[in-house]
Amino acid sequence: MLELAHLFGPTGLLARQLPGFTYREAQARMAEIVADAVERGAHVAIEAGTGIGKTFAYLVPVLHSGRRVIISTGTRTLQDQLFSRDLPRLGRVFGRPVDVALLKGRNNYLCWHRLEIARNGGRLDAAALGMLESIRAWAMGGGSGDLTELEDLPEQDPSRAWITSTVESCLGSRCDHFERCFVVEARRRALAADVVIVNHHLLLADLALKEAGFGELLPGADAVIVDEAHLLPDIAQQFFGVSASSRELEALARDAIVEARAAAAPLPAVEAAADALTKAAADARAAGFGEPLGRQRWSPGGLDPHVERWRERLADLDAALADAPATTALMRLRERCDDAAARLARIAGADGAEGLRWIERTQRSISLHFTPLAVGDALSAAIEAQGGAWIFASATLAVRDDFGHFLRRIGLPDTEAHVLPSPFDYRENARLYLPQGLPPPASDDYVDALMTVVWPLVRAAGGGAFLLFTSYRALGEAERWIERHGAPGPVYVQGSGPRSRLLEQFRAAGDAVLLGTGSFWQGVDVKGPALRLVVIDKLPFAVPSDPLVQARIDAIRRQGGDPFADSQLPEAVLALKQGVGRLIRDFGDRGLVVLGDPRVRTRPYGRVFLESLPSMPIVDDFDDALRFASSLRPAAARPEMGSDPVSA
Repeated sequence: MLELAHLFGPTGLLARQLPGFTYREAQARMAEIVADAVERGAHVAIEAGTGIGKTFAYLVPVLHSGRRVIISTGTRTLQDQLFSRDLPRLGRVFGRPVDVALLKGRNNYLCWHRLEIARNGGRLDAAALGMLESIRAWAMGGGSGDLTELEDLPEQDPSRAWITSTVESCLGSRCDHFERCFVVEARRRALAADVVIVNHHLLLADLALKEAGFGELLPGADAVIVDEAHLLPDIAQQFFGVSASSRELEALARDAIVEARAAAAPLPAVEAAADALTKAAADARAAGFGEPLGRQRWSPGGLDPHVERWRERLADLDAALADAPATTALMRLRERCDDAAARLARIAGADGAEGLRWIERTQRSISLHFTPLAVGDALSAAIEAQGGAWIFASATLAVRDDFGHFLRRIGLPDTEAHVLPSPFDYRENARLYLPQGLPPPASDDYVDALMTVVWPLVRAAGGGAFLLFTSYRALGEAERWIERHGAPGPVYVQGSGPRSRLLEQFRAAGDAVLLGTGSFWQGVDVKGPALRLVVIDKLPFAVPSDPLVQARIDAIRRQGGDPFADSQLPEAVLALKQGVGRLIRDFGDRGLVVLGDPRVRTRPYGRVFLESLPSMPIVDDFDDALRFASSLRPAAARPEMGSDPVSA
C-alpha cells in the first residue's frame, strides 16, 4: 500500500508524469481498496463520487500488480476513453506499454461469409453491390475488420445487417472463413492481452450464454472491474430472460432466401417457406396496429394464434431445409429455426410466478419476452464460477450509504462496500432549489407551472441549462412552452439528432438549453460553464404501468415485502443521483439544481432523497435562487435573443 500511496501522492509518480494531475485523497483510498480486493480475490462495491477519478483508481493498482484484468463498461464512450486515452497514458507513466484489447459485440465486425453471400446471392442493385465491393477491398487491406473505421458506413445503415453476423446466424468453427474471422481474431487478441475492455452486454453474454464456436472469453482473469455498475442488474435481466421477435424471424427468412439463391441448385421450397415465415411475422405486426407502442403485459388469447403460426412456419422452413443439400450454412439455418421455436415454446409456457411474459411494440417490430423477476442467484452463480476478484464501481450505488438494494439485485448481499464522497466543494459551488407552491406532479398544469417558475432562473443564468424530464409527454409540453415564450439561446431537444451531436452543439453554444429524458440523465459529461443549471421535473419513480415494474411489485408482495421500500424508492433515489450528478463535473464548476417535485418536502420519503444527494445548501426562497442563478451567468454571455426557435 505504501507504493500506491507514493504513486498517488501530491509529489508521486502520477503527479510528476501527468500534467494537470491533482492529488485526491479519495482516489488514493479507492486504489488501496481495489488493490486489497485483487490481492485477496475478494468482491467489493465502491460508490465513487463524481470527481474522484475512479478509472485511474482501479487501473493503477491492477496495472501495478501485473494481474490480468477484464474491464466492463456500460457505455461505448467509456470503452473508447479507457482504450484510447487512459491506458496509453498510464503505460507511458509506468515506462512500459500495456497490452490492451478492446472487444466489441460481433455486430461491429465484418463477417466474411455474409459479405460473400450478399455479393453472390443477394440480388442487390448496382449501388449496393458497389458499396459491398468497396467494403471488401477495405477488408482485404488488413486491419481489425471493425466497421466503425468506415466513416461512409453510418451505424444506422441498414446494409450492416447484410455483412455482420449475430449469435444466431454465426456459423462458428464450421465456417469456411473461420481462420480469418475478424471476431475470432479479436477474441484471440483478448485472450492474450493483459487488459481486456468489454461492455456489460458482452460480459453478460459470455457469462450467461457462452457463445458457441468460440469458447470462453474470460478464463484466467484475476479480476473483473465492472464500471458503471449501476447498469448491471437491468442488463442482466435481458440475458437471463428469453425473447423472440418479428424482426428476428424476418432476418431468418431473409438469410434463408439469400443462402438458397447462393446454392449450387435452385431451392424453391426453401424460398417459399421463408416467404411464408416473413408473412407470418408481418401479420403479427399488423395485428398490433392501433395498439399503443411500448411494453404491455401479455394478455391471454390476443397473440397466441400468431405465436402458434410462427412455430408452424418455423417447422415448415426447417423441413424444407432438411430436404436441401446439407451445407454448413443451411444446417445452421435449421439450428436457428429449432432455437427460435424452442424459445417461443418456453415463452408461451412460462410460469408467471417466476417471471413475466410481456410484449413490446415498436413502429417496425413486435417482440415477445419472458423476463425473470430476480436474477441475483443466476448472476452470482456465474460470478462465482468465473472466479477472481470482482470490483463494482459507480457514482450511484448506495441509498443513504446503504448498498443493500444493489447488492441484493446482483445476488451478493454480503459483499464489502465503501462510499467515497466526491472531492468537489458542493457546499460552496452548488445550490439545490426546491420551489414552493407548485401543484401536485400529477396535475394537468404541472409542467406549465414548473416552467413558469424555472424560466426566470434560466434567463438569469444566461442559459447553460439541462431540463431533465421523467416522460416524453412532459418533455413535449416543455418544448411547446418554450416555443411560446422564447429562450436565452439555442434550444436542443432529445430526438432531434444523435445524442453526441446535441451535446457537442450544447457545449459549443455556451448559452443553450437542452431538453432530455432517459439517456440524458446519466453518462453525460459537460465540464465548465457551458452547463450551470440542471432542472429535474419530478422524482424519477418508475412508471407503475410498466409491466416489469408491476410484476416486480407483485412478486415482492407475494414474498411479504414492501414494494415501495424494497424496490420503487431505492430505484428512484439512484436515478435522481444520476440526474443531479450531471451538474458539477470539475473542481471549478458552479451550478444550481432545481428539483420541482413538491413531494420531496411533503412526503416522509422525501428525506431519503435529500440525504442521498451530495451535501449542498438547500434554497427555498425564489429570490435567493434567482440571485445565485444570476451569479452563474458568464461575464461574456450573449444578450438574450427573444423568441429563438426551438431546434426540432
